[in-house]
Amino acid sequence: MPREPEPEFRPFADDAAVRNFANLSFENGTTRIALHGSLDLTRDRAGLERAKALRAVLDAIVTALEAEDLPQAVAETTRPPTIVKNPFA
Repeated sequence: MPREPEPEFRPFADDAAVRNFANLSFENGTTRIALHGSLDLTRDRAGLERAKALRAVLDAIVTALEAEDLPQAVAETTRPPTIVKNPFA
């Protein structure tokens, strides 16, 4: 059965998209992209294909960053913790 193509990953376009291949995930965000997992780049054709897929995602991220006037650093926004009523009490 052929695999469905993954939707296009547009870096920094939203806070929901995730690009997966092998055991590596790129979690999109409007201010950052988080990488999770691991990826084995073996010295064979499969490893070459994984390396090319990795390069394609990283190239898209670099292209998106180069197209913007970037700040020196992303401002960190933290909210104070919210106290909620214990639902088990």
